[in-house]
Amino acid sequence: MLTLSSLHKQTLSRAFCLSAAVICLGSSTSAWALFDDDEARRAILDLRRTVTTTQLELQGQIDKLKSENAELRGKIENLEKQGEDISSSQKTYYQDLDNRLGSFEPRTVTIEGVSGVVQPAEKKAYDDALKAFQAGNLKRAEDGFSAFASKYPKSPYLPLALFWGGNSKYANKDYKGAIAQLQSLIARFPNHPRVPAAMLTLGNCQLESGNKAAAKKIFTDIVSKYPDSDAAQQAQSLISATK
Repeated sequence: MLTLSSLHKQTLSRAFCLSAAVICLGSSTSAWALFDDDEARRAILDLRRTVTTTQLELQGQIDKLKSENAELRGKIENLEKQGEDISSSQKTYYQDLDNRLGSFEPRTVTIEGVSGVVQPAEKKAYDDALKAFQAGNLKRAEDGFSAFASKYPKSPYLPLALFWGGNSKYANKDYKGAIAQLQSLIARFPNHPRVPAAMLTLGNCQLESGNKAAAKKIFTDIVSKYPDSDAAQQAQSLISATK
């Protein structure tokens, strides 16, 4: 294939020869003597047509090269885009595969300081109950957390299930059930970070059940044991309600 540089050189060479011929015809009186006026004009016109034709051919070749280069660039860009798409698809595929395989495998996790092995169905059961609580479906949440605590007694999610289950029962005014569940959490996991909040709900259960003495003791214990907690601030304000 001709390059743009070689095409320019050929055209310049042709143009130079043609120009030289025109100059020779114009400068030599003896040459003009060989032609009459009509023949001279025809010769000049032929030379001009030849130059014009050569220029048009060169321009056509240049345009063709530009078109081929543009097409080649388009193909290269398309190949690069396909490569990027393939790379992205592979990455998505392997991430999805890892997630799907992970959903069938038990995993060791640590939840708020409690470590243990969690089965896929176990995690889903907890998540479903928590979503019900967050959505305000307290009866469904209560049933879900109670079922979870019974089915997965060694789960690292158990303290949270007891905590949210106790709060669900409290919201449903099942004070007796809430007290039992929250007391279980405090007894089994005394150092769990949810204990101060669990004690606060426990104190409210006692208060709303009419047992002010028990409520006052719980609120006082919160202030004494966890003075820097949010639960302590709320407990302090509730102590006056136990008088």
